[in-house]
Parts: sequence; structure tokens; C-alpha cells
Amino acid sequence: MAQIKRYVFANQLRAEASQHIQYFRKGTLKKSGKGLSFWFDPNGASLTEIPMNDRELIFMIKGQSSDYQDLAVQGSVIWRVGDADKIASRVDFGIDINKGGRLGKPEEQIKSVLTGLVREFADAYLKDKGVRDLLEAGLSPVQAAIAAGFEADPTLDGMGLEVVSIRVSALSPSSELYRALQAPTFESLQQKADEATFSRRALAVDKERAIAENELRNQIELASRRKDLIAREDANARSEAEAKAGAKRIMVEADSAAKIVGAEAEAKRIRAVEQAAADMEKARMDAIASVPPAVMFALAAQEFAGKLEKIDSLTVSPDMLSGIVQQAKVLMAPQMMEK
Repeated sequence: MAQIKRYVFANQLRAEASQHIQYFRKGTLKKSGKGLSFWFDPNGASLTEIPMNDRELIFMIKGQSSDYQDLAVQGSVIWRVGDADKIASRVDFGIDINKGGRLGKPEEQIKSVLTGLVREFADAYLKDKGVRDLLEAGLSPVQAAIAAGFEADPTLDGMGLEVVSIRVSALSPSSELYRALQAPTFESLQQKADEATFSRRALAVDKERAIAENELRNQIELASRRKDLIAREDANARSEAEAKAGAKRIMVEADSAAKIVGAEAEAKRIRAVEQAAADMEKARMDAIASVPPAVMFALAAQEFAGKLEKIDSLTVSPDMLSGIVQQAKVLMAPQMMEK
């Protein structure tokens, strides 16, 4: 905003470099330019201040598609004044000559014109297509349609305005239509999610079944190995028992054989001893048989006498004495013959 200082006889105006100032004196243009600073007589004077920098218009307009569905277009238009004289002739940019404040709302008028043009160009684009095609096409086509409309329309050029850029940020349906459009996609996504959940559950069931089968196979394998181990242990125990029995049998047989051999040896020994005794007895008997009775009687008496410890009395009959004398003669006869 221009700065105006009041003095006794004149006022002083200072404008920023981005502001275009027009000074009229009794309806005649006296000064025109950007960033001016000058003194002026407030009597019969009028001033305009036109911003020459870029300005932004935020818009949100509603329209209908070819199938009568409501859509909202949101975006912004960057605009500026290209010809200050033209816009000054079409829009009131007058300011207070004493305070510098605006006397009207020129920017609101310009924004209203721009918004109306945007709505016109957007409506023309929206009515040409169905809502699904519009939404699938996205933002670029509607943005291009609005830009093409501004280029073809002479309104802005006639007002001295220029459009710097156009940006469409959203193309959205009504909330009811949005939910309706979401329904098939939501149902499809829900179906896919259900299928994915089912697939995960089926995969989990398959994995659990595979794990259970693997555990069962492991148990069967362990049972088979345990059975084999038990069979091997039984076979080993049986072999050990058989080996012990065989060893014991061998020991018993060896012991029996040893006893038999010992018995046979003992029997042989006994037979030999008995045979020797029998032979000795036979020899003795043979010797005794060749000995005369008198000698036998004497020997018997001698042996009998050797076994007696004490003789209390001895009775000798005459017959016994005559027999002894006869036996003595017989025994002494050979000795006498030798002498």
C-alpha cells in the first residue's frame, strides 16, 4: 500500500516498486508508473494503485459429469496485471488521497472473474465425460482444459490480466458417490484379503499337516529303531546267554571229562593196587601152600605171640608139646644136613 504524508499545502506519496501508481488531476492523467514518489495537491486529485506482482486465486468449484454425477475441482490460479492502463479502465483501483487506503475491492472483482472462467472451462470438460472416465483420467486433463480455456478466451486480455500458471490439486466426487465407487474396489480388495487369509490358513493347515506327518514319520522311525534296538538287545542277550551256557556246558563237560579221567585213573590205580595186592596175596598163598604145616603153625604162633601184649597163663597139653617138638625137628633138619 502507498504511503501518503499530509502537509499544509501538499501531500507526499511513496509507492513500492511492485505498485503501479496513476495520478489524475481534474480527470487528466498526470503521472503513471511503478514505485513513484512525488508531491501532489490533494485538491482535485485522484490516485490509483495497481499491484503488479503475482497473485494467487484458490478455487473450488463443483460440476457434473455427463452421467450427472457431482464432482469438485480444487486448485489455484496464479495471475498478474499485464497492462495497468487496461485494468484501471475496467476495475476501480482508487485509493484515498490522504491515507492511501483502497476505496473499493478491485481484487475481489478480479477473483470473481477468474473463478467464473475456471468454472466455465471446468464444466465444459466435466460434461463431456462420464464420472469413471474423469476419475481414471486424473488431474492433468482437467488442468490442461482450464489452461486451454484461458488461452482461447479474450476476457483476460481485454482486462489487461495474465495467467501465470494453473494447478489442479484435486478432482473428487461427492461423499455418496465416493463410497459407491469405493464399494466394488473395497469388495474386490476384501475378497482378495479373504482369499489371502484363506490361502494363509490353508497354507498354515498344510504346514501343520506336513509337520504332523513329519512328526508321525519320526515317531514311526523312532519306534522302528527302538524295535530294532530291542531285537538287537534280545539277540545280544540271547547270544550272551548262549555263550555263557556254552561256556558253562564246556566247563561242565570239561569237569565231567576231568572227573571221568580222574575216576578212570583212580579206578586204574585201585585196580593196579588191588591187582598188586591180589598178586602178593597169591604169591603169599603160593608160598604158604609150599610151607609145611609145622612151619605154618610156628609162624602163626609167632605172629599170634607178637600181637599179644600180656600172657597171664599158658596151658600146654602133651599132645601140643609133642606136636611142637615134631615141628621143631622138621625145621631144624635142613640146618643139620647143611652142617
